[in-house]
Amino acid sequence: TVLTQSHKTQRKTCNSKLMKNNYGFTRVAAAVPKVCVADCEANVQEILTMLRLADAQDIQTVCFPELSVTAYTCGDLFFQRTLIRKAEQAVAGLLRETRDMPLCFLVGVPVEHDAKLYNCAAVIHAGRLLGIVPKTHLPNYSEFYEKRWFRPGAFGELPIRIEYAGNAVPFGSSLLFDCGGIGCGGIDCGGAKFAVEICEDLWAVIPPGSVHATAGASLIFNLSASNELTGKRQYVKSLTAQQSARCHAAYVYASSGFGESTTDTVYTGNAYIYENGRLLAETERFRFDGQLIVSDIDIELLNAERKKNTTFAGNPSAARNYVTVAVNLPPCREPRTLRRVITPSPFLPDADRYNESCEEIFSIQVAGLAKRFLHTRAESLILGVSGGLDSTLALLVCVRTADRLGLSRRAVCGLTMPGFGTSERTHTNAVRLMEPLGITAADINITAACEQHFRDIAHDPAVHDVTYENTQARERTQILMDLANQKNGLVVGTGDMSELALGWATYNGDHMSMYGVNAGIPKTLVRYLVKWVAENQMEAAARQTLLDIIDTPVSPELLPKDPQGKMTQFTEDLIGPYQLHDFFLFHTLRYGFSPRKIRFLAQHAFRGTYDAAAILKWLDMFYRRFFSQQFKRSCMPDGPKVGSVNLSPRGDWRMPSDACVRLWIREIEEMKEETEKIR
Repeated sequence: TVLTQSHKTQRKTCNSKLMKNNYGFTRVAAAVPKVCVADCEANVQEILTMLRLADAQDIQTVCFPELSVTAYTCGDLFFQRTLIRKAEQAVAGLLRETRDMPLCFLVGVPVEHDAKLYNCAAVIHAGRLLGIVPKTHLPNYSEFYEKRWFRPGAFGELPIRIEYAGNAVPFGSSLLFDCGGIGCGGIDCGGAKFAVEICEDLWAVIPPGSVHATAGASLIFNLSASNELTGKRQYVKSLTAQQSARCHAAYVYASSGFGESTTDTVYTGNAYIYENGRLLAETERFRFDGQLIVSDIDIELLNAERKKNTTFAGNPSAARNYVTVAVNLPPCREPRTLRRVITPSPFLPDADRYNESCEEIFSIQVAGLAKRFLHTRAESLILGVSGGLDSTLALLVCVRTADRLGLSRRAVCGLTMPGFGTSERTHTNAVRLMEPLGITAADINITAACEQHFRDIAHDPAVHDVTYENTQARERTQILMDLANQKNGLVVGTGDMSELALGWATYNGDHMSMYGVNAGIPKTLVRYLVKWVAENQMEAAARQTLLDIIDTPVSPELLPKDPQGKMTQFTEDLIGPYQLHDFFLFHTLRYGFSPRKIRFLAQHAFRGTYDAAAILKWLDMFYRRFFSQQFKRSCMPDGPKVGSVNLSPRGDWRMPSDACVRLWIREIEEMKEETEKIR
């Protein structure tokens, strides 16, 4: 391992000073310069122009295309000593010209060693040549003739040292470049390491990047020269997406663009940046000038995925033959915002897969309920229909399940159970929704039963406390359970995953059912699915009812309504916006991010919607409720997992019911104090 003392000192200093800002990002770029075939001097000037542009944007690592110093399409000119000598001189010139640039960059260059020529990537930082990586797999089919000029690098062997451009440097495929944990803005990025592939390496049966990843590389750079063919672009994007997902890595792919020879092929400058299967940035094809695409890579996110995925962690690697080279990346000079999109709704499907995703999610719910219905030999499905979002989605799932099983829709029994706080709007919507669906509908007013219960336990009904509220929820559950016994039915739970996360359910009340079809669906997704059903599967009358349900404020409706019959209790006023809570939930469960990191991401995702104070306020509420309400999740009913995050104690989430929240709240309090000091 090549790790200098200055590198160790810098890492220690930066980490100790800036650990409070541990957001875990590093900034990368893929560059596609305009090239001139066999003109190394002109190509170096283009590279320098793009490096200056990158340096001005606080980019830390830049990847150029394959053989970008000479151009890829030199053909038999690679046999010319003049070209090879000029290419080496050009690299020496790059070293001189970039001494004052703190960024790291990779350029493609032909390298001669022991009378053999290699297609290589030169890794350069601050005027120093850190290492040279030869291409492992050389294409020699169709339009490619690389074995005519180059020799393959010996993958998996211990790197050697060679003399090149006036430097003695490590040469080999098994090189890891350690960025020292210093990310953009001087922020610790979790010890990011990168490795290199060259073009065809990605297309191999076992890409070198797969081994690089198991050896510790969280970023893979691919210097490519892939010509344009009909349909090829989508195939390359599929390869890079799959490789980044399989390796839980970021994949930066830069391919040759305008200026390459068009004797038999055309190069259009395809470049992509992927992170764990997700496309973050891509170039515009068929441009006649240079392009630079930039994105911030979340190293902490990648590390979280790797820690959780025991298949990845248990993969054997050839790490014993790797040499690690230090890259002393300094902190960025200026404060900056993220160069990537942080979605405010991480549970929602991508817009381009709207119909497909909604149908898939809905079908998972239906399949889960159908299996449970058949297994229990039930004759009916029983559920409470309140006119709210959750019970509406559950009802739609029940109806689809009956249809799929070939049952009469009369087997679905929907109950409206108005109480002290039931508004005219929600009750009317519940009735209007059940009528066109053709299910068995019933209405049981629970007011008298609750009043009798208050007398039995000597509770003053004028005191609208938790006893007052929970009595109604438990009375409704008792009715549903007893009717299920009477009708040999299955009580279908309507509560969603967001309510489970916050404990916003009455224990042994609406918390309980025989199967919870919404257990894996967060509140933001519930609204999304109901809208999809309204737009795609309902006639005009039912569609209008569903759209009004979507527009109705979320409320448990357990406190008395106003004189006009309208609701007086609004859930999001009490516990905070579900959009924020779903954001907090996703990043807490999926990646294990700290409150500080989640606050940082939320400020980017909700800029212009929620200010910093509101985000901190509801983040505090989220953690307090999430920890204190685990006991409800520990005994939650069965229900289907739908997405990558779930709260079932039998599936994704195993948490002690008496865990202490102090560490998380302390971090939030520190952020509040910091905010006050800034003010």
